[in-house]
Amino acid sequence: MSEHVIAADLVDATIESFTQLDQAGDKRSMKKMGLRLRKEQPALLRYTATVREEHGDVIGEAAVFYGTLVWAMFQRKHGKHLARLTQENLDASQTIVDEERGKIEGLDTKPIHERVAPPLVERQPHIYAKLQELIEEDVREEAMTAICADVIYRPVQILVEAFDAATEGRRPGERQGPVVREAAKVGRNEPCPCGSGKKYKKCCGKA
Repeated sequence: MSEHVIAADLVDATIESFTQLDQAGDKRSMKKMGLRLRKEQPALLRYTATVREEHGDVIGEAAVFYGTLVWAMFQRKHGKHLARLTQENLDASQTIVDEERGKIEGLDTKPIHERVAPPLVERQPHIYAKLQELIEEDVREEAMTAICADVIYRPVQILVEAFDAATEGRRPGERQGPVVREAAKVGRNEPCPCGSGKKYKKCCGKA
């Protein structure tokens, strides 16, 4: 098995950490995580923001949550050495995921959590095992609608592919360091770039 595969114990530890934050209602730690994600993975947040723009807040929030979860799994293994995703990597990953999914006959007739191509699963088997478990559970317990799960699962697979490619070197990402602004500083009354739908001053820019 590749040294770049995220081990099952790291995946489980990530889930446990998220569960503890949720149960404790630790908004401070969750806000801190959001700020860190915005700093370290701006392309990821821009990508999940497009899901919100196309499908609305509820589905957008689910995409952000699962995207953050994927990042945290890779982050737990690679720490500060985890590459920053680039738009080029995400675009290439989307092409690869769509091509692999397109090879599967009757993909849309499978249960939603099984709508993934085996070659993708082989690269990160433990991450996919957990994602399939979580999505199946969320739909079964009506924490998420089947429509929502169907929409977000493809982007989530694209993020897994992008991080895997960056860490393995198939498609390099950017080294972590100061982010060079690509646009003007966000105003306090403007929409938060994290994709939450809230004003910046009431989200990541909250004092």
